[in-house]
Amino acid sequence: MSRFWSPVVKTLTPYVPGDQPQMQRLVKLNTNESPYGPSPKALAAIESQNTADLRLYPDPKGVSLKQAIAQLHGLESKQVFLGNGSDEVLAHVFAGLLKQSKPVHFPDITYSFYPVYCNLFGIDYQTIALNEKFEINTTDYQSSNGGIIFPNPNAPTGRSLPRSEIESLLTHNKDSVVVIDEAYVDYGTESCIPLLRGSDYPENLLVVHTLSKSRALAGLRVGFAVGHPDLIEGLERVKNSFNSYPLGRLAQAGAIAAIEDQAHLKETSAKVMQTRSKLIEELNALGFETLPSTANFIFTRHPKHAGVKLYQALRDRGIIVRHFKSARIEEFLRITIGTDEQSDELVAAVKEILS
Repeated sequence: MSRFWSPVVKTLTPYVPGDQPQMQRLVKLNTNESPYGPSPKALAAIESQNTADLRLYPDPKGVSLKQAIAQLHGLESKQVFLGNGSDEVLAHVFAGLLKQSKPVHFPDITYSFYPVYCNLFGIDYQTIALNEKFEINTTDYQSSNGGIIFPNPNAPTGRSLPRSEIESLLTHNKDSVVVIDEAYVDYGTESCIPLLRGSDYPENLLVVHTLSKSRALAGLRVGFAVGHPDLIEGLERVKNSFNSYPLGRLAQAGAIAAIEDQAHLKETSAKVMQTRSKLIEELNALGFETLPSTANFIFTRHPKHAGVKLYQALRDRGIIVRHFKSARIEEFLRITIGTDEQSDELVAAVKEILS
C-alpha cells in the first residue's frame, strides 16, 4: 500500500472485468460482447469524423445524439443523459441520486459493480436475496430505502421481469428513485422506457442503456440514461463537476448512426436469440441446468461437475467463459452467446470434457 493513498483507496475492492486474454486461437464467450460487428452505417459515421477537426473539443452536451435517442424512444431531449459507457452513467447515478440517508437496495446476486460504487462513494446499501429460482421478487423491495437499482434482465442470471411488475414496484416506491439497468434489454426483455412517455410518467424512474452489447460498440464507450428532467439535471450537475466532455466526436457520430440503424439491431439481436435457444437445448440435453435467459448470455451448471473445473477445462481448450466464486453461484458458468460456429465449438468441447 502506498503511504500517499487517500484513506478511502485503502478500503476499496475494485470491480474485476472479464478477462481479455491474448491467445492466438480463442473462442471468447466471457464478456457478453456482440458476436457481430457494429452497424456499417456507424462505422462509416466514425470514419467521417476522422479529420483535422479532432483538434477541436466535441459537443459537451451531445445535442444531436440526445435528439436521436429521444426520437427513437418517443421522448424529449431533456429526458436524456449521456456518458462514457453505461458504467460511467451508473457512477454518476450512484453519486448524484443514490447517496441518501437510507440504504440503497439491490439484489444479492447482480452486477458486481454496484457494491463497488457504494464503497467508493460512501453509500450504505442492503442486498435483497433472489429467490430459490434466482428471480427478483419486486415485493421484497417495498421497504423504506434510499433508492433501488437492478438490471433487467439481471446479470449474471439472465432472468427478466415483465414491465408490469416494475410498474407496480414504482407505485409502491414513490419516495426514492428506481433505476433499471437495461444493458441486455434488446434480447427479449420488455423495456421500461415506454413508461416515461406521456404527461404523467413517473418522476422517480431512471432507465440506463449501453451501446456496448446489442449495438456492438463496446470499444466506443457510449451509454445513456433516460428519465424525468429533474433526475437528468442532477446527473448533468455531477457530470459537469467531473468530466464536461465525456463523449468524443467519433463516439457521438458512431452512436447516432447506430441508434438510427434499427434494422441492423433487430437482425443481429434475432441471430443471438436464435443461437441462444439452440445452445440451451443442446446443453440441457447434456445434463446441464440452465436458467431462462432474455440476455445475450446464459447461466448454467452441471449437477455432476464443479463449475470451476468446467471453466478451466474449457479454457485449456481455448474457450473462455465466465466463472464467479460468489456464494450460491459458484457452480454456474456464464456463457456469452456467440455465433453458431462458436456455439458448436463450445458444445463439442463440453461433450469431450464430460466423456
